[in-house]
Amino acid sequence: MASNYRDLLVWRKAKALAVGVYKATEGFPEHERFGLTNQMRRSAVSVPSNIAEGQGRGTRPDFANFLRVARGSLQELETQIDIAIDLGFGDGSELARLHHDCFQILGLLNRLLQAINSKTKA
Repeated sequence: MASNYRDLLVWRKAKALAVGVYKATEGFPEHERFGLTNQMRRSAVSVPSNIAEGQGRGTRPDFANFLRVARGSLQELETQIDIAIDLGFGDGSELARLHHDCFQILGLLNRLLQAINSKTKA
């Protein structure tokens, strides 16, 4: 296990995704400030936050559980990005890039979970 969550590529990419979501949602309609904008930001922040908290717990089972929560938040964010695209909010190409970033982070989370689960069983 990494000695610090900041050493994890998945955490760094998830944090960059959260920053990207904040920037992308700045241009959303004002009436969505407490709707989709807020929800997307909360989901995005949840991903690196859960990775950090799980790693900080210091046990593989706890870390795996928090990674699963992060994965759920990531998939929630993907859905919200799809909705924003369908509604024509923000910059479509920026939202498409964020969607692609979600896909990459999902792969990293899944591989990290597999590695943790295989070490837990050994």
